[in-house]
Amino acid sequence: MMFDSGSTTFMILCTSLVMLMTPGLAFFYGGLAGKRNILGIMVQTFVSLGITTILWVTIGFSLCFSGGEGGIIGNLDWAFLNGIAFDQAFDNGKYPMYIFVAYQMMFAIITPALITGAFVNRVTFKAYLIFLVLWQIFVYYPFVHMVWGGGLLAQWGVLDFAGGIVVHATAGFAALASVFYVGKRRDRNSPPNSIPLVAIGTGLLWFGWYGFNAGSELDVDAISTLAFLNTDVAASFAAITWLIIEWVKEGQPKFVGLLTGAVAGLATITPAAGFVPLWAAMLIGISAGAVCYLAVQMKNKLGWDDALDVWGVHGIGGTLGTILLGVFAYSHINGQSGLLEGNVSFFVKEVVAVTIAAVYAFIFTYLMLVIINLISPVKATEQEEEIGIDQALHGEKAYDEGAL
Repeated sequence: MMFDSGSTTFMILCTSLVMLMTPGLAFFYGGLAGKRNILGIMVQTFVSLGITTILWVTIGFSLCFSGGEGGIIGNLDWAFLNGIAFDQAFDNGKYPMYIFVAYQMMFAIITPALITGAFVNRVTFKAYLIFLVLWQIFVYYPFVHMVWGGGLLAQWGVLDFAGGIVVHATAGFAALASVFYVGKRRDRNSPPNSIPLVAIGTGLLWFGWYGFNAGSELDVDAISTLAFLNTDVAASFAAITWLIIEWVKEGQPKFVGLLTGAVAGLATITPAAGFVPLWAAMLIGISAGAVCYLAVQMKNKLGWDDALDVWGVHGIGGTLGTILLGVFAYSHINGQSGLLEGNVSFFVKEVVAVTIAAVYAFIFTYLMLVIINLISPVKATEQEEEIGIDQALHGEKAYDEGAL
């Protein structure tokens, strides 16, 4: 079968870009972590490339994208990609189905990895591996199916362009649940070990996010280019907003604040990138920088030890972006009107859907950790925390001590 070479190449490129986000996340988190816990957080991120790929091609893709309309989760008709020929076309007929399988797999890889930043230096590796598998099956896969796989929320009219609900709200509130379960670190004041590493990670994430958002149009057209530009604009406005607020409050411009603001903007524009005009992306970026900054400050005042601000950046960012999609969606762009065009119903659906995702992810994550703890201890011991996860659990060090 002949495929469109432009669309095929575009999807291969976007898939590669999204894959690059996982190493980017590892660098971002690794730089923010204390010097005794760099490898621990990085291996938790990188291991998802292996575990999730195995899980995805065996049962994950099938559970997400097979089955009848209106359900909560799919079936196993496409387990091991059974019944999908290597040259079978995707629904639009422009490229092979295998590219779509791989593209969605990259989303599945990074989503649970986002959670790891919340519980730095507190979770054993064995328990994390169990969590990595169970969380995808019982939290991520159902929401992929319900929103992107023609399931319950999709049939109700809920939209999520690239993962505000499916990725960021679920991961962000799962992160908060994990923080409540594992408790606080013994040493909460450990500074970032390498801000330049955080900058490299941010750059890779930002670069990969073009594939994350533009690629979610699943074709090359005006919407994909709009999503590309909206992504960059929202990230930029959010980064500068965060920088200014922190500069005014702290009296100094913080590099980590600039970088964190950019990631907040990227997370917040994700659900809306292909549905809103450019001016709305600017407002979404400003809102992301301000609201996510305030969420992080609130977290600190409440004493929640979300070490790398996963809830404040991804949970709140994804939720905010989904709500603002309900406000700013314009029918002349992608056929969907929002609150500003008088569509109250769509706005309510977006609010309800993201609330369901957040509550579900929080509750199921907490219960999951309780159950996993019956199988294998979830929390690292005080001695392991004191030594550091790198040395205590992995027997390795990120740097020679003489170089620090």
